[in-house]
Amino acid sequence: MKKTIKKLINARGGKFSTELGIELSNGGAQEIFKWFLASKLFGARIGTNIAIKTYKEFEKCGVLTPKKILETDWDGLVKILDDGGYVRYDFSTATKLLEIMKDLEKDYAGDLNKLYKKAKDERELEELLKDLGKGIGDVTVNIFLRELRLVWAKAKPEPSELVILAAKHLGIKKPKQPLLNTLERIWSLNKIKGYDFCDFEAALVRLGKDYCKKLKCTVCPMENDCPCKR
Repeated sequence: MKKTIKKLINARGGKFSTELGIELSNGGAQEIFKWFLASKLFGARIGTNIAIKTYKEFEKCGVLTPKKILETDWDGLVKILDDGGYVRYDFSTATKLLEIMKDLEKDYAGDLNKLYKKAKDERELEELLKDLGKGIGDVTVNIFLRELRLVWAKAKPEPSELVILAAKHLGIKKPKQPLLNTLERIWSLNKIKGYDFCDFEAALVRLGKDYCKKLKCTVCPMENDCPCKR
């Protein structure tokens, strides 16, 4: 199993936040907000590469705080989104971002750590995030909290459908056992130096999205490790 996990992470990559140059481990408000913005972009039905490119446009323009987003205004946000290739959702995303930032500034002074402290438990944390605006749904919340598991103790999202699919294909998902507990136990017994559990989960997301969901088994880097092909 350790060889399989190492192969998976090496082939598909780990945390998306790390790929974007976002450092979440210290729990800094600015880095957490950057990941929140990226999660909002990843949350739409759009290609991962486009979401990454669009985040990089926000970074290039220095628009990486709630105040900066509000100052950029609707037309400026649409331009950033268009330049990143986020054309299909540019108008609606610009509108939603402004609404979300207004609430984030008004209720939490732009600091998501304050929102976290207000939440009594993991369920309230998810609800408070969704209450920030219509653009924050279950998918975005799952993406956001998934990579904060080791930073926020109340960040405990259930594995996404992509993780479930990839785990099943790799023979990890066990009947009648909570998948998250299974994955955490497997990781604790097969840790890869330089990575953490969130890297393992993100690698499963990548595998599920790019190969398992599309049934691209013959070109999958994990084809020889997949019980489905035996």
